[in-house]
This record gives sequence, C-alpha cells and structure tokens, in this order.
Amino acid sequence: MTKITFIGAGSTVFMKNILTDILLEPDLCSSEIILQDIDSKRLKTSQVVANKIISSLRVNASVEITEDRQKALKNSDFVIVMIQVGGYKPSTVIDFKIPAKYGLQQTIADTLGIGGIMRGLRTAPILIKIAQDMMELCPQAVMLQYANPMAINCLALSHFVPNLRYVGLCHSVQGTAADLARDIGEDINQIDYECSGINHMAFYTKFEKKLENGLTEDLYPKIHEVGESGAFGTNWDGCTNYVRFEILKRLGYFVTESSEHFAEYTPWFIKNHQKDLVKKFDIPINEYLRRCEKQIVDWEDQEKELLNNSQLEHTKSVEFASRIILSMVTGSKDLIYGNVLNQNFIPNLPHNSCVEVPCIVQKNGIIPQTVAPLPMHLANLIQTNINVQQLTVEALKTQKKETIYHAAMLDPHTAAELNLDQIWKMVDELVDAHGSMLPHFK
Repeated sequence: MTKITFIGAGSTVFMKNILTDILLEPDLCSSEIILQDIDSKRLKTSQVVANKIISSLRVNASVEITEDRQKALKNSDFVIVMIQVGGYKPSTVIDFKIPAKYGLQQTIADTLGIGGIMRGLRTAPILIKIAQDMMELCPQAVMLQYANPMAINCLALSHFVPNLRYVGLCHSVQGTAADLARDIGEDINQIDYECSGINHMAFYTKFEKKLENGLTEDLYPKIHEVGESGAFGTNWDGCTNYVRFEILKRLGYFVTESSEHFAEYTPWFIKNHQKDLVKKFDIPINEYLRRCEKQIVDWEDQEKELLNNSQLEHTKSVEFASRIILSMVTGSKDLIYGNVLNQNFIPNLPHNSCVEVPCIVQKNGIIPQTVAPLPMHLANLIQTNINVQQLTVEALKTQKKETIYHAAMLDPHTAAELNLDQIWKMVDELVDAHGSMLPHFK
C-alpha cells in the first residue's frame, strides 16, 4: 500500500484537488493518506472532506490526521508539502505594508522582490526541518514541494539536505500552455511545446501544432497575431495578460507566469514616477492582499459547502502530483515540468540555481532532462532573478543580515525604485517585524 502524506493539509481546497487526482487513479485508490497540519480546526475539516471524496468515489483508501509531523512522515512513500509559514496575518501583511511605506509597490510578493525574499527566509527553514525529518523517518520518500517562493525553497533544500529526493511543482507551465491554446483557438492536446527557465520565469522555446505524417506547424505567428490584436483572454484568476504580451513583443518568447506576477520581477512595469504604466498594463497592485482577504471572507461559506455537500466534484486538476506518484508506483513513463537543482540541465544558467525543466518520471524516480541553451537575452534576464534567489539562500547559510541587504539591493524592482539607505532601512524594519518567524541573523 502506498503511503502519501500531506504536510499543510489545512489548505483544504488544494488538498481536495490533489487527493481527488490521486484517488481517481485505479492503481492509487487504496492508498494510505495521512493529513498533517498545525491548525487543528482546518485539519478536521480536511479530514471530513477527504472521507467524503473516498466515500463518493467508492474507493478503499484510508485517511488519518495528526498534528505531529514526525508521526505523519514515518514510513511515507510520498510527501506533498503545501505550507504557508506565517499566514496572511501577520506575515503577508507585513511583506506588503512595510515596503509600501518606502514607496515600493508589489502585486503578489511571494516569488521574488522583497516580499519573496522574506517569504523565503521564513519558509525555507521549515522545509529544511521537514526534509531532515524525512531523511530520518522515510529516507527513500519523494517530496513533492508546492510552497512558494519555489526557486528559493528548492535551492535551499538542495544546499541543506543534498540527499533528499524532491521536485518543486507548479501549474504555470501547463496552465499557461492551455491558456495560449485557448487564445489562438487550438486544441491543447494537439500541441507540442518545450519550455525552460526558472519557476515563474520560464519561456516556451517551442509551441507547435502536431500535423499528420509527423509534421508540425509553428504556432508562434498565431500567438503574436493574438497579442497584436488584443484578442486574448484572462488568466485563471481573472487578471489580464497585457504584461506578458508586451514581453512577447519585446523578447520574442512567451513567459509562463501571469502578468501580475511577472510585472514585479523586472524594473519595467511598476514605477512610482510613471504611474501611467500601471494603468496601461492593468497591473493589480496589492493583488495578493485582495485574494487573501476574499478567501478569508469566503472560507466560512466554502467550508459549509464542503462539509454539507455529499457529492464533491471529481474532475482532474492540472497539477502533476498524482501523475508523478502513479508513474513511480506503476513504472509507466510520464513527462512533467519540475523545479530542480541545475546540473547542466540548462547549460547557460549557473549550477548554483534552481531551474524548471522537463522531467521524465518512471519507476526509478524523476529524471530532469537537459535542454538547449536559452537565447542569450532570456538567460541574462533570468540571471537577474537568480542573483536574488542565490543571495537569499546564502543568507540562510551564513546567518548574516548583510546578505539580506545584498539580496534586496540586487532585486530588479526594488533597485529601480529605492536608494540604498531606503533598502537597508526597509530590510531592518521587515526583519524586526517578522521577529521569531525568521532565523536569527547576525
């Protein structure tokens, strides 16, 4: 029997989606499911929802809940991590409010920028502890890591627990591919694409339609045409795509992550002295705060619906977790996109970085694939983000506060808006405000 442990299972809706994917697979429908979280109330809700899924699917899986992480991990085969350290309050609010005092506006603040740095500094240490527990209690298990900031977290795992079997997972590659197919009026099942880079800043180097006799049609002309006409739809979250199509126009390739995310990874779109840019590209400042507040307001009704509805919907999500588990259990080969330590998988990005590349999954594990070097301008743009990721992990390694300053100084958006005194004062204030949520920095 396959033992699958969810760490952070109080994220009830995400847990529900991943668990449904798993239990829809006949070869996984008798799995032993362990749900762990530090929030006992949310954990009990997740237990009820998980049992409803099992009952309505009429499968033989079992569910157990615990707040004890080590108990949950013992003898696990797969560990799915979906934690958010510090939550909306206080941590996310701090990550937005203090930079705003200095004139630094953000949209999502969970991947890069000063918000991403702080989130990484408080999240990676917890992930490292989970990984160290795994090496003791289930050393052959595979961690399926979903927590942001993805690249910072995974790079830290590779540095601190180098023997851990893990892959970082996101839905931006496959989700954006489906959105592009929709926008150009093509069937995603008839499209062959290649993509590489870093999480939230990977680019489609090939986007082709499969024709008869093994021939293909380059679909980039159609994508450019849609971009020029403005006839494109929104993201899954309802935000517009103006930033991404502007990047396509300027760089020639389409980026995986949404416009509201990408706008804060570069110095070009959010500028206090050019406020018209925010309006022109429809950039939703403080978007993540609004989403969190809406989720909090909606949660009570959502919880009632989950608990009272005897029949939960059973549609497959776009997440890769169930496909990875299925391939490793049965030996059937699959191709996914994962975040891993760069071991020359992208030759013109540094080894000390976490890259997002195609990975073959089979019985013996997850095998990242080497891709062609990225076009130079894409690699150089990505490097500006890698600089911040590397320095954030270095701060965790050295425990030196000055390295946090350096990470913030090299962040493209922060550097474009603030001077050095402002950056240092902002970092001081953020570190003080997060307090015990962060490691102690000298």
